[in-house]
Amino acid sequence: MAYDDKRKRIFVKHKICRFCADPNLKIDYKEPKILAVFITERGKIIPRRISGNCAKHQRIIALVIKRARNIALLPFTTAKIKTKEHREF
Repeated sequence: MAYDDKRKRIFVKHKICRFCADPNLKIDYKEPKILAVFITERGKIIPRRISGNCAKHQRIIALVIKRARNIALLPFTTAKIKTKEHREF
């Protein structure tokens, strides 16, 4: 088997931090709709390699999300209720 010398180039589009691009955007713990973009449906904070934030703004967002969780503006986890299965032997 001979491999082709021409290799396909993969172009990776770099994500741009939306807070660096637009300095008018403010990161505030009192705005849960903006912060909900940066957490998953399970309640985890989305990492910066996925969200595209710079390190400075990712640290601020993580701090602000934790503050919003503490005053009950954002959930810690989903509201999924576990049910017990009753087994009869």
